[in-house]
Amino acid sequence: MQPAARRIGMITPSSNTVVEPMTGELLATRPDVSVHVTRLRVTSISLDPADTRQFGLDSFTDASRLLGDARVDVVAWNGTSGSWLGPGRDEHLCRAMERVAGAPATTSTLALLSALRAFDVRRLGLLTPYTPDVGDAIAAHYADHGFAVRAARHLGRVTNYDFALTTAAELEAAFDGLAAADCDAVAVVCTNLRAAHLAARWESRTGVLVVDSVAATLWRALALAGDTTPITGYGRLLAHPPTAPRQR
Repeated sequence: MQPAARRIGMITPSSNTVVEPMTGELLATRPDVSVHVTRLRVTSISLDPADTRQFGLDSFTDASRLLGDARVDVVAWNGTSGSWLGPGRDEHLCRAMERVAGAPATTSTLALLSALRAFDVRRLGLLTPYTPDVGDAIAAHYADHGFAVRAARHLGRVTNYDFALTTAAELEAAFDGLAAADCDAVAVVCTNLRAAHLAARWESRTGVLVVDSVAATLWRALALAGDTTPITGYGRLLAHPPTAPRQR
């Protein structure tokens, strides 16, 4: 049997139950792409040092080295910690992951920012499951990168496992509130929210671009692996892959 044309290596939080099934759904029509996942321990999200220490560099390099053994074409941290700890931290993280994996690297946060640039977003809505202080930190970092947050909805949760229990009705209500605030795009910032499959319907109903974290990570990872084949049925982002691998 011939190996897959593209091997995507992903690192995901240990308590995440969305990344693997959702990425698999997004790639259902792409048998030429395989995804290989390893985990690092993440159980709760807050600005407390005990929680921010979960994202130490050594954990990422250990995980990336394992993915390198599978000779993946790209490594992606499928987590959004860089959104509140700072995208600069993710850029440093990518350089370290690239060294040990022998492949280009990206993160969900860098992918989100790349997508916002690609679509020239001006009025950003922010949808997260996090507490408001984490949301405020995200908004500050995004503003520093040229994306002022016009409106935000944060669900106020801390336990990472529980993020995946957020209902479609909760997400719908939060999204509708942001769309009504005259946002031209909504960033769903968390890879443990089941939202990527809702993007096309939301966009069709409101005209507001949806940049979901899981979808954006795949979008950027595929581009870095040299694959720019559109994926249809899941909104504008995946249907319009980037034409160049630059993300920073």
